[in-house]
Amino acid sequence: MSGNSDLLAAADYVVFAVVLLVSAGIGFYYAWKSRSHGTSRDFLTGGRKLSALPVSLSLTASFMSSVTVLSNPAEVYHYGAIFGYLCITYVITVVFISEVFLPVFYRLAINSTYEYLELRFNRATRLMGTMIFCINALLYTGLIIYAPALALNQVTGMNLWGGIISTAMLCTLYCTLGGLKAVVWTDAVQIGIMFAGYMSVIIKSVILKGGISTILSDAQEGGRINFMDFDINPLRRHTFWTLVIGGTFGWSSVYGTNQAQVQRYNSCKSVTNARLALFINALGLTCTLTSSVLSGLCIYSFYKDCDPWTAGQVSSPDQLLPYLVMDILADHRGLPGLFFAAVYSASLSTVSSSISALAAVTVEDLIKPCTNLSEKKLLLISKGLSLFFGVVCIAMAGLASLMGHMMQAASVILGLSGGPLLGLFSLGVLCPFANSKGGLLGLVAGLAASLCVTIGALISPSPPEMTRPLSLSTEGCNFTSGSSLNWTTALPTEPSPLTTTPGQNTDDIRSLYWHTPSYLYFVVIGCLTSVIVGVIISLLTGGLRETVDPRLTLMKEDTLSYQLFKLVKDRVTRRTEKVDRSKQEDKDTNPTHVKFNNSVCVSAF
Repeated sequence: MSGNSDLLAAADYVVFAVVLLVSAGIGFYYAWKSRSHGTSRDFLTGGRKLSALPVSLSLTASFMSSVTVLSNPAEVYHYGAIFGYLCITYVITVVFISEVFLPVFYRLAINSTYEYLELRFNRATRLMGTMIFCINALLYTGLIIYAPALALNQVTGMNLWGGIISTAMLCTLYCTLGGLKAVVWTDAVQIGIMFAGYMSVIIKSVILKGGISTILSDAQEGGRINFMDFDINPLRRHTFWTLVIGGTFGWSSVYGTNQAQVQRYNSCKSVTNARLALFINALGLTCTLTSSVLSGLCIYSFYKDCDPWTAGQVSSPDQLLPYLVMDILADHRGLPGLFFAAVYSASLSTVSSSISALAAVTVEDLIKPCTNLSEKKLLLISKGLSLFFGVVCIAMAGLASLMGHMMQAASVILGLSGGPLLGLFSLGVLCPFANSKGGLLGLVAGLAASLCVTIGALISPSPPEMTRPLSLSTEGCNFTSGSSLNWTTALPTEPSPLTTTPGQNTDDIRSLYWHTPSYLYFVVIGCLTSVIVGVIISLLTGGLRETVDPRLTLMKEDTLSYQLFKLVKDRVTRRTEKVDRSKQEDKDTNPTHVKFNNSVCVSAF
């Protein structure tokens, strides 16, 4: 099995370079196009002139990051295809956001999501929300930059910090030059490259295995087709309920409160285009998830008898898919380069979204309220901030090496802040009686709860009885373990990780880990805590006596369901009126026969 940089041919580097040049070219194009009439609003929101299709592709690309491309297949490889239940959460999330948050945000025409918090509560709440987002975005972006660079460095020999710096600087370049339009259109190109990279792996795997049925049969025999798990235990890592409930809360926090996503659908030219972008995006997310699940099953089919991680051939699960690529595509010039371009495209799309969002909230939440600068100066500041945050993201990549498994680390980072913010925004939009005291204290309480459960999980991680990694084998390996192998912490092998040692009390084990729920529930805990505390405090401090601008809360006229109901009702009414008019015309032109006492009286009107 291969893992040398020597296997990367000139064609691979050409494909890789073309992707980077296309991304930079889009930035140059939009910088040139807006050179004479650009404003900070155009730079940060695209002038609210974007259509549904590019925005939907950008929404998909923004959080379908390198962590998705590398970690999701590894997750399926270790824990099974049950991970695919997340596609249900995409549909629920999109319906919820389009009905609840989108109408309010679009009506207010806000450039920063957290501007809403000042309008609805007070400035302190807005500043706290802004700071939470900035910390979250910087940590997450550092992880996104570090993940592909590490994976490709150890599998292909590409320089680690060269990859990190090139990713961050390229994103910084086209964000600084072209603003949100450049980010959106670059994302649209990059999502296509991501799919192409996935498909190159899947198609080649299917060909080598003699059909998709062989891959699915191997997965079935290895327990990877494990959809029938409806255990309601919240301590379990992945079940139907943890994935659907936790996933719905998690993705709702991303699409309902994260500046990177709200900034995109708010940039559409109409609320109808914004809704359409969200629904097309759900299809894109589902296709991406399906591709990652199939890729994970392909990895298992190839390495079911010789697990590269347990055998020390890779140093982390996130390197499994690149390892497979070098194993099956090395003889096809350009295809490994296409896959690595897909990984970097995923990273570029997320990092550029974060840089653009960080610049937007800094200008709108921290600079504009305190100054009275001209649009020209604000535009220069926006570009300068994009450059600044690009440099900071490189520094944050150094911290990412301490975060462990990439996918879980990304979920924990988003859940730590996403849950409390989702609860706060839900209070503002759905609870007219929620006041500033309830909102601020609810946010603090939600953060405290999220922090406690996160620290608890780090100190006392879930045992194998709860995570249930599936068995892996090295019996088919044709090499011996020696000092040259890069041994890492191996997954539990036979006996099954679900078993306990003789005399060990399972109840005692579970009592030790009562405080470690599934990582997917972190955002649920933070959100519910914020809502419950916010409601209680608001009611105790006279929230029912306060009046709120109705534009800041959800009105029934805003929702798509109301508009559809009204449309159907109007059509039924018009049809009924048409039938009534037709009947009346018949009465006017034809005699009416009235049956009375077994006789027919003919009367003309």
